[in-house]
Amino acid sequence: PPQRRTMASNSAYDFSAAPQSVPVKRNAAAAKYRDDEENMLGASNNIMFDARVVRGNTYAAQVVTQEQQRQQQVYERNENARQGRLEARRMQGMAPPGTPPPVDGRSHMDVQTENFLEELTDRPVESNVETQTEAFLDRPPSPLFVPAKNGVDVETQIEGGDLFDFDLEVGPILDVLVGKTLEVSMLELMEEEELAAIRRQQEKFEMMRNAELSEVQRLEYEAKRKFAEKQRRKKQERDFKEAQEQLKEKVAARSFARGYLGDLHASVFADLESTGHFYDPVRREVETLFLPWLVTEVTSSLTNVAAAYAAADDIIRASLEKAKVIRAKAVEDHEAELKAIEEAKAKAEAERLAKEEEERLRLEAEAAAENGEGGE
Repeated sequence: PPQRRTMASNSAYDFSAAPQSVPVKRNAAAAKYRDDEENMLGASNNIMFDARVVRGNTYAAQVVTQEQQRQQQVYERNENARQGRLEARRMQGMAPPGTPPPVDGRSHMDVQTENFLEELTDRPVESNVETQTEAFLDRPPSPLFVPAKNGVDVETQIEGGDLFDFDLEVGPILDVLVGKTLEVSMLELMEEEELAAIRRQQEKFEMMRNAELSEVQRLEYEAKRKFAEKQRRKKQERDFKEAQEQLKEKVAARSFARGYLGDLHASVFADLESTGHFYDPVRREVETLFLPWLVTEVTSSLTNVAAAYAAADDIIRASLEKAKVIRAKAVEDHEAELKAIEEAKAKAEAERLAKEEEERLRLEAEAAAENGEGGE
């Protein structure tokens, strides 16, 4: 592009351009009809086909096979190639920046920047000249071409502040520097806050996991204690039954001995009893008092034991059901917490991508503006 030059007797070369906005150029990505390859960008954003999304149980270790690694490498290589093609196509579609319009009261014109000025014409003057040299003579060196000076030198006086005002021109640069510094500072602060939030979430998760582990240990200890109590009660009942069996055996042996000894005087006792003069008071007491009392006590003891067994089984069953309900509730709360964490991460990732897109658009606009100023 043509340059503007001002010649002064006591000043050096100066250049000045009024600030102006850079026209927005629509690239190929923003056209009405896009390429098929660019229309396929949405397919890569589907999480159903993203290998980084974990499926199945998140507590189990993720086993990555060699085939999955190979597919991931092929996908990354194709994605990088596609991004390179899109970038090259976008760079080809960008037009070079043009020369900004002149300020009020001035106009652009082509000037010569060489040390010697010469008159510019449509066709230089031509003349035919012939010469004859002797044979076998070396050609003399060509003289250095020095164009003849022609034209008229013109000079003008430029006062201070006419072409460049430092306070005015440095304002946009300072605005950019200060804005960029503040933006970077805000990004660093947001990153620190995000790291602190992640640490707090990790501590909360550790506390929840420790609470769940302590609850599981408590339930295991309670189950062991109930099992030991049940075994002790069974042993106690077995000992009681053995004592009852021994008592019955002793009673049966005593009855058998008494019956065996009683046969010696059976006839006498029979005659006395038949006449009604003699009866056995012990036998009558045993038949009328002891045996009914013994049967009643045995029946009551067996009933109490059966009730104790039933009550122990009901308590154990209720405890197990309550433990299942508590564990199911804890699992549901944990899954809800994990779901909330995933939603928060997805939201944060979407916001980060939006901010990166805005930053990229702003950098492109600034780069276009800088290219326009460099072209001037």
